[in-house]
Amino acid sequence: MSVVVVYHSGYGHTEKQAQAVAAGANATLVKIDENGELSEEQWQSLDAAKAIIFGSPTYMGMVSWQFKKFADASSKRWFAMDWKDKFAAGFTNSASMNGDKGVTISYLITLAMQHGMVWVGTGLMPANTKAAQRDDVNYLGGFSGLLSQSPADASPDEAPGVGDLETAKIFGERVASFVK
Repeated sequence: MSVVVVYHSGYGHTEKQAQAVAAGANATLVKIDENGELSEEQWQSLDAAKAIIFGSPTYMGMVSWQFKKFADASSKRWFAMDWKDKFAAGFTNSASMNGDKGVTISYLITLAMQHGMVWVGTGLMPANTKAAQRDDVNYLGGFSGLLSQSPADASPDEAPGVGDLETAKIFGERVASFVK
């Protein structure tokens, strides 16, 4: 497996984002369960990957506790530097347009750096003109990592929106291009 997307999703919005990233990267999805656990087979797929894309919703200004439990469990790989020199990238979703998503992305970068990984940002210009529309690519202006927004009262069928999902696909393609 060249690229693996490992993520937690509490309400389904981050899962939809993960699916779009995986589609762009032609990646395998590894879902962190509701208890913050992975199977041994899932850990092995991460170990075999050339790139790992981390994903978590932003809850209370940080990754979900389930993602944090996974990250803490990755310390066995950290100790042996098993993921050193793999490519890494990350994404997050929250209900607010900002919602302190930057803190979550910073945490994902720190996790990757501790593992000795090579971080890949979005490589996308923001949609930041007066003519910009909410469904434009990179409307939220993420550079360090992929950002999306899903209103708190929207179902996963309704959000993230078209622009955020297209941005996710393009982001996945970018990460996969580094592996090639």
